[in-house]
Amino acid sequence: MTTLINDDLVLLDANLGTDTTSVIRNLAELIAKTGRAAEVEGLFADALAREQKTATGVPGGIAIPHCRSEAVLEPTLAMARLNPAVDFGAKDGPADIVFFIAAPAGADNEHLKLLSKLARSLIKKDFTAALRAAATPADIVALVADALADKPKPATAQTDPGSTGDGGPARSAVPDHTRPPIAGSAVPGEAEAAAPRRKRIVAVTACPTGIAHTYMAADSLVAAAQEAGVDLQVETQGSGAVTPLDPAVIAAADAVIFAVDVDVRGKERFAGKPLVSSPVKRGIDEPAKMIQEAVAASDNPNAHRVPHFGAEEAADQKAAASGESLGSKIKKVLLTGVSYMIPFVAGGGLLIALGFLLGGFQIPDFADKILTSNSLANLPTDYPEQALGPFGAYLGAVAFKIGALSMAFLIPALAGYIAFGIADRPGIAPGFTAGAIAVFMGAGFLGGLVGGILAGLAAYWIGSWKVPRWLRGLMPVVIIPLLGSIIASGAMLLFLGAPIAALTVGLNNWLTGMSGASAVVLGIILGLMMCFDLGGPVNKVAYAFAVAGLGAGSIANQAPWEIMATVMAAGMVPPLAMALATVIDKKRFSLAERENGKAAWLLGASFISEGAIPFAAADPLRVIPASMLGGALTGALTMAFHVTSQAPHGGFFVFFAIGNLGMFALSIVLGTVVAAFSVVALKRWAVRKPVDTLAATQPVGQAS
Repeated sequence: MTTLINDDLVLLDANLGTDTTSVIRNLAELIAKTGRAAEVEGLFADALAREQKTATGVPGGIAIPHCRSEAVLEPTLAMARLNPAVDFGAKDGPADIVFFIAAPAGADNEHLKLLSKLARSLIKKDFTAALRAAATPADIVALVADALADKPKPATAQTDPGSTGDGGPARSAVPDHTRPPIAGSAVPGEAEAAAPRRKRIVAVTACPTGIAHTYMAADSLVAAAQEAGVDLQVETQGSGAVTPLDPAVIAAADAVIFAVDVDVRGKERFAGKPLVSSPVKRGIDEPAKMIQEAVAASDNPNAHRVPHFGAEEAADQKAAASGESLGSKIKKVLLTGVSYMIPFVAGGGLLIALGFLLGGFQIPDFADKILTSNSLANLPTDYPEQALGPFGAYLGAVAFKIGALSMAFLIPALAGYIAFGIADRPGIAPGFTAGAIAVFMGAGFLGGLVGGILAGLAAYWIGSWKVPRWLRGLMPVVIIPLLGSIIASGAMLLFLGAPIAALTVGLNNWLTGMSGASAVVLGIILGLMMCFDLGGPVNKVAYAFAVAGLGAGSIANQAPWEIMATVMAAGMVPPLAMALATVIDKKRFSLAERENGKAAWLLGASFISEGAIPFAAADPLRVIPASMLGGALTGALTMAFHVTSQAPHGGFFVFFAIGNLGMFALSIVLGTVVAAFSVVALKRWAVRKPVDTLAATQPVGQAS
């Protein structure tokens, strides 16, 4: 324990500022000063980003900012007793006790157990009272040591075998002698048989970091269940190893609680159970209400339930109940498909570009012949003139072929994961099949969209059927994939594929045939789309259009490569522009934005448009128009100068795949400068609120 905290990491009755940003920065500096972090900025940025995801204040005047960071050298606790107290987002007011938990990105399980154990202690009133009464840093260290010490559990505490992720057993809220038996087990005695039946509830808690809130929510729910006389068992899906709840316990449960900020692992285990779902912090703030809601849901035949076969995310079900619009659902599903598709595209496209670099631009015509006739021990003698010799030709053929095969998954992966977004895992097989049919029929990107939606809807519909219990096990692995594929792929082959293919061919011919002024107009449109929502659906449509046509590019037809270069260059402008703007006029940006600006240089150079999201989230009416202006200029210039890219991603780091590299760089620089000065001008002369109030209120996003 002494490796986690010492006297130098404790501040008593300290003034660390009046907002969370100041407190977190001061504690990050303290940790770095003691040699436990390699740098202040990285630790500060990671902790602040975590704080912006979910406020870390908990009832009782406590705050637990925490993160896992590459900057942390060893697991560390820094503690401050604040004067004045600072609002960390708890419902009952500001926090005067702050524990900063800093874990290395690869922290070992033993240290994570101790960190989570401390977090659990902070919901105990006697422990927090002792912290407030402590006279010296040494007293604080001793209190923490006592809280983390292994102590024998009370004889009445019920434990289940196995780790919950923090090294401790998964606890029930009911002692051994009062817990009702699992269905099918022997009844120990008449007294127990005659006892009133308690409600049985199971719960899962999880937060993004998996260090503090996960375990605090679990303990809060257990305590609330004890007071309510409810049998509760919790599975903590934290940073360490997770031992799942016993299937027999789940089967006997009357209801399920999900107190989570991330997806529940193995959600299908709870299928059909009445469900209460909320963010993990509510499990700390309002555990008694969640227990009451779960008890009420168990008696309500119309209560929301965990979908069978994972057909839909519980979060989606809850959002639908609260009135989520159809447009929001469609956007979420399409973005799911595109986000899963991109790794196939990025990896495959870069390998194709590497194949061209090593094997020359004619390598597509030679690759199959080289790979079937040659090997490392028998290098080719017949290969493209532009290749870097026989060895380069062979490696170029290998890279090109791997990339081409990876890119061939583009449309099936898009369709498969759109279906996954609608129907979860049972939708994947029908979706991939429908996507393959779209490729076979030449329906392209549009065909993948339609096929994926059809497959997802079909799988979801079939998964909603009420079937006999003996058939349920076959539904997700046999029945849904079979019938879903027949419905979606049959519709594509018989009715929809040919019209969509004709539309796709016409659209591609029109776009790739643009030249001169019309090509510049296309560049402006693509630039505007790439900068409109910074990684959102409009941005993704433009990007997907570019990568879908990338494979059709050739020396004779470079239009698809020009479109790819335009999309990539325009997408690099927003983060680079925001980074430059924070240098031009620092006082117009909050401290958090200036920190994000440092990272935005690399994100922009790598073609990660989302690097500008923190700025757009804080000030969308100034940042987005300025970004669109710069992106439109860059798009127009790249098309006008016939810049090409044979790589779908990577920005400046795939320079070898960029044709007319000088004009590519110049177009980006000019667009970046225009966007940066535009956003600074808007912040100076279109101000709606004083700049110094923004520092404490602007939200901070995180690049994806």
